[in-house]
Amino acid sequence: MSTTSFGNVPRPGAPFGKAGRYQTRIGLALTALAVLFLLLDAVMKLLALPAVLTTTAMLGYPGTPDFARFLGVVLLVCTLLYMWPRTAPLGAILLTAYLGGAIASHVRIGSPLFSHILFGVYVALFIWGGLYLRDYRIRAIFSP
Repeated sequence: MSTTSFGNVPRPGAPFGKAGRYQTRIGLALTALAVLFLLLDAVMKLLALPAVLTTTAMLGYPGTPDFARFLGVVLLVCTLLYMWPRTAPLGAILLTAYLGGAIASHVRIGSPLFSHILFGVYVALFIWGGLYLRDYRIRAIFSP
């Protein structure tokens, strides 16, 4: 029996050989790091921890548990969309928008550049880098 009898035909643009396996593993590692951070952040917001409420108020938003939980739900939904392979591109776009809002909030209050303002950029690079390395559809869009 050939492998094609079960529909295991290689996808166009899918990586082959050792280089492809390493590429996919690095992509999964980057994705896992981003997802772990985002899930931790979502859980902290869902629990409405005092540190979250204080920081949210410092950024100029309502420092209420309801608002923190709302942000936690939004972040959790976006992260879950990113984790599911079929909706990962949509999740990456939504997470990028969410992180853009965080960046804008830090710019508005004059936070330090490398530790606060660009932190959202760092996480977005992990999100898109991981997706690019593990998903042939994204590579096909950005490949010449």
